[in-house]
Amino acid sequence: MSIENVSFPAAAFIKEIGRGVKGARSISRDDAFRLYEAMLDGRVSDLEVGAIVLAMRIKGESVDELAGFLDAAERSFTPLQAPGGPFAPVLIPTYNGARKMANLTALLALLLAREGVPVLVHGVPHDPGRVATAEVLAELGITAAGSHEEAERALAAGHVAFITIDTLAPKLAHLLSLRRILGVRNSTHTLVKIMQPFAGPALRLVSYTHPEYLETLGEYFTTAAPRERGDAFLMRGTEGETVANAMKAQKIDWFHDGERTVLVERQMIAEAEPVLPEDKSAAATAAWIQSVLRGDTPIPDPIAQQVAQCITVARDLRSRHG
Repeated sequence: MSIENVSFPAAAFIKEIGRGVKGARSISRDDAFRLYEAMLDGRVSDLEVGAIVLAMRIKGESVDELAGFLDAAERSFTPLQAPGGPFAPVLIPTYNGARKMANLTALLALLLAREGVPVLVHGVPHDPGRVATAEVLAELGITAAGSHEEAERALAAGHVAFITIDTLAPKLAHLLSLRRILGVRNSTHTLVKIMQPFAGPALRLVSYTHPEYLETLGEYFTTAAPRERGDAFLMRGTEGETVANAMKAQKIDWFHDGERTVLVERQMIAEAEPVLPEDKSAAATAAWIQSVLRGDTPIPDPIAQQVAQCITVARDLRSRHG
């Protein structure tokens, strides 16, 4: 009998993490790996999965738990192969979309690809009530890759590659979908934003929405993330997206070889207010992005800074790791 068919008793773990905010205790990285691996393989009952999800939601993940979960998550699918060249690939997760502002994640991806940087965008195809990056990319003629191989071909050809989480990592997609049943996000929503799906090193663009994750993720990337997996940029999300806020720059921290460097300081007031599309629809946003790419509309300065930093670090990362 294969291990995937063996049920995994999770009660002992639930007993530790399910004691409430004050009484809960965190589990080790190894135990977190075993627990999340079993959840991904479908070896934990629905009742226990629900209990685990809600317990972690209340308690919050420790750095060791986050590290163990991510170790299991990245082993649950076949890694992608990045093309050769002077740049390490840049990863842009997109799991939020936008509601109040135009979603300019696609602009960031296209500006980087135009400079020769391999760019993989991964995320959800839609998000009710929001404009998803996938919808903007579709208006720009970029459709989701149907397989890992198709995404790799797009990268090799110098195009932005977009792949849904369902295609990239189906087991993770299933746990992500539990939000529709339980009504709340779970640890998987954090994992998909920080995972590194390439076999070699890459630059991860990571955003957070809740302030406590600034320190948790900062500690993870400083002390627990395998250095051979590459670097990460961490910033407050623009409505949860990893593109810089066009109106005023967020602080961006760069994590590299166990060190933390501030690349961009938080901008309190915009130096020059950009002209953004009033219509936030996918079609109008795509048309505005095309005008920027043609040079008819200037690139918002915070996004131009983000692009420049990504190019510099992606080149440095490739030279450091080969």
